[in-house]
Amino acid sequence: MRPNRFHNVIKIGPVQVGTHYDGLGRTKHTAVCTAPGCYFSADYNTRAAAELAARTHRCQPR
Repeated sequence: MRPNRFHNVIKIGPVQVGTHYDGLGRTKHTAVCTAPGCYFSADYNTRAAAELAARTHRCQPR
């Protein structure tokens, strides 16, 4: 299995939003927080949802 290849990556604060294709060839959008100790990441069906999650994310490091 090939690793995810992200394209159209942007950074909103500490959160990066990228687009990739899942195993079935569907387009998915992922939001991932890059702050140390924060393990937030989620997949979304729309780019708008991923960007909204990035804008409203508040880090809660563990």
